[in-house]
Amino acid sequence: MTQLTNIAFIRAQKGKSERLGEHLLALVEPSRAEPGCINYDVHRSNNDPELWCVYENWKSADDLTAHFQFPHMQRFIEAIPSLVEGELDLRAFSMISKPARA
Repeated sequence: MTQLTNIAFIRAQKGKSERLGEHLLALVEPSRAEPGCINYDVHRSNNDPELWCVYENWKSADDLTAHFQFPHMQRFIEAIPSLVEGELDLRAFSMISKPARA
């Protein structure tokens, strides 16, 4: 199976960036514990405090699909309309290079 990278760019509604960050950080540990998760990391823009990025790698597309069904993700999805400006910018990539040796 091909490793899948998912990068999500998320813009907070004005005045809600800190709250969005709390929600995103609450996803880290349970997501990392999921089967197939290689890494799950939250980033905040250095130039735009309203812009967040989630960078995650999964062993397969099936693992990523399953990720969205877990309760912690369902809670986040429910919170999106009250925290996020516009649509999430989700981008999926398939790894072409060989993984680094562990």
